[in-house]
Order: sequence, then C-alpha cells, then structure tokens
Amino acid sequence: MAPATLLVLTAFLLLAVLVSAADLYKALDLSKSASEKDIRAAYKRLSKKYHPDKNKDSGAEEKFVEIAHAYEVLSDSTKRQIYDRHGEEGLKAHEGGQQHHANPFDMFAQFFGGGHQGQQTRRGPSSLSEMEISLADMYTGNSIDFMVKKKILCDHCRGSGAASSDDIHTCPGCNGAGVKIVRQQIFPGMFSQAQTTCNECGGRGRIVKRACPHCQGQKVLDHTQHYTLEIPRGMPEGQEVVFDGEADESPDWEAGDIIMRVRSRKDKGGYRRKEHGLYWKESIGVDEALLGFERNLTHLDGHIVQLKRTGVTQPGFVQTILGEGMPVYESTGYGDLYVEYNVILPQTVSPEIRTKLAEAFHGHTDHVKDEL
Repeated sequence: MAPATLLVLTAFLLLAVLVSAADLYKALDLSKSASEKDIRAAYKRLSKKYHPDKNKDSGAEEKFVEIAHAYEVLSDSTKRQIYDRHGEEGLKAHEGGQQHHANPFDMFAQFFGGGHQGQQTRRGPSSLSEMEISLADMYTGNSIDFMVKKKILCDHCRGSGAASSDDIHTCPGCNGAGVKIVRQQIFPGMFSQAQTTCNECGGRGRIVKRACPHCQGQKVLDHTQHYTLEIPRGMPEGQEVVFDGEADESPDWEAGDIIMRVRSRKDKGGYRRKEHGLYWKESIGVDEALLGFERNLTHLDGHIVQLKRTGVTQPGFVQTILGEGMPVYESTGYGDLYVEYNVILPQTVSPEIRTKLAEAFHGHTDHVKDEL
C-alpha cells in the first residue's frame, strides 16, 4: 500500500468527527436539489481528483475522506432524507447513536469496479444509436443538439418508491434478508430445504407501506433530456461518442452509457469521403473537354477551389488537388481532393457544327454534304 494510503487510513478515524459536521452537499459541490445522477457524477469526478495516490497536495487526504462520507450518506435515499430533515444528529439517532463511516478506499474500489466481484455495482444497459450529420459538419467541426427520452429516478422519493422514509419498513416475511427458507417433505420423515427469493418484497428486504404520489411507487419517471454532441474537425466515419452514465436510471443499478455512432449523410450528387480524401464528380461539355476550361468549385466550408485544365480531358479522368481533402483528425494536416470529370455529349448537332467538326477532324466536308 502506498505511504499516502497508510496516512489516510491513520487520519480517517480522526477526521470522521470533523467530516460529520461538514455540509455534505458542499463537500460534493452540489445543491440540495441534486439528483442521484448528479451525486454519482460528483463523487466520480472528485474522488479521482483528490485520491491520495494521485494528489499529493496538502489537504487532499482530508478532502478525499470528506467526499467519501458525503457520498455514503447522500447516495442512500433513506439516509439522505434523514440528513435533509434532521442533519448529522438525525443520522446518529437513526443509527443508534453511533454513525458508521465506511472505509473510503473500499468505497472507491467498489464504485470503480475494484475489490471483490460481489461488491461491484451492477451496471444497467447502455443504448447505442446512429446519428447522420452533414459532411460539412465533419469538415468544419460543430456542436449538434439532440434530445433523448429515458428513465430517471423520481426526484420526490429519489428512487425508493415510498412517500417518505417512514413508509419504508423491514419485510416481515424475510426479516430483511430478501430470501426465505422453504422446507418441503419428500418422504415421511425426510425433508428438503431450499432458499428462494422472498415473494413479499421481491428480494429487496424492504416493503413500502405508502407509495410515492409523484411516481406512484414506480421509482422512475419518463424524462426527455437535452444533450450536445461535439463534432471535432475531421471526425472519422462511425466514431462513437460516449455520454458516460446517461442511460436509463434505476435504483437497482448504476446507469449505463448513451453511445452515439456518428456517420455522414450520403447527399446525392455531393461530396463523398474516404478516410482523409474527398471525392467530387464534375460534368463538363465537349468543348471544355477539348479546349480546356477554368471553373470554381465551392468547398464544404464555402471557400472556392479553382478547377483548371489546359489540355484535353478524357471522360473519367481524375484530377488530384493537394490539400483540399478532409482535415486529418486530431492533426493540422489535410487530405487531398479527387475530381472525376464526366464529359456531357450534346443530344443533337446542327449542320453548321457538323461541317466544322468534319473540317477540324478530317480536313474536308464531302461525306458531311452527302449525309445532308
């Protein structure tokens, strides 16, 4: 164990009394209206920041213990309701005069998936969605707002499903164990025993006498949440952006993630992308294919790229324009632009034009006059 860890363990008991008197919401930089998700996010951020194995600043050890105690109380719906009404003294009375303080390192390990497997927090399902955006947004970078419908913990009962903490009681069927021992006779004088989930409390060990009027005891509510998707310049196709812990909430699990897989829209007749390269199809007339041309092409961000050919341009010819492709992701460079030329032939040719073409290509017009 690191020296800093030993120091914190030694200081932990001495600090417990001081921490008890602290404002638990202030310890997590939260208001009293904070949701359970806010509490978990604050603990996740601050416990990493002040962990003594990483933070060697003076006072980091005390702050780490304070954060752990605040999370221990505020993440428990029953303890939080008692604390909100009666403060730390109410918690002490609820626990028989002696408040129990969990080991902050065990709590940290349990929260982040360390320690024994049985102690790990169950994680809820993540949701994966695909979002199509314009290629211009991938070229320039952008912020895109979107909405997600999901379940959140009831802000009235904080996921307990009860109207108040006084309405939560130990299950009389299992005495709070969550399981029952069922004894069954096999033969006369021979019995078997099996452990089953308590049918009265569903294995929770507690029953609710009066349901929360806000969620009707469902513990969660339907909610539409606003999010902002940050699109960096040159974002790769199919890249996944993770919104950590933002999936459906439940008192039975830690919320999973919302994952957005980002792809560019396939605009008909527009730019196409392959990694750092951009591809464009440009149509030209026969005269331009033979005599050359100058044209302006509007790029994805609105700047002008000059297309210029001085010689003969064959149908299907691809011109490479260096540095006019997609931005290289997380770099300052650019790929290249590839322009493929499509030569458009006229539907009809007038006699005058046929004569001139014959003179240009054959040096005489006899066979043209014969056809005319």
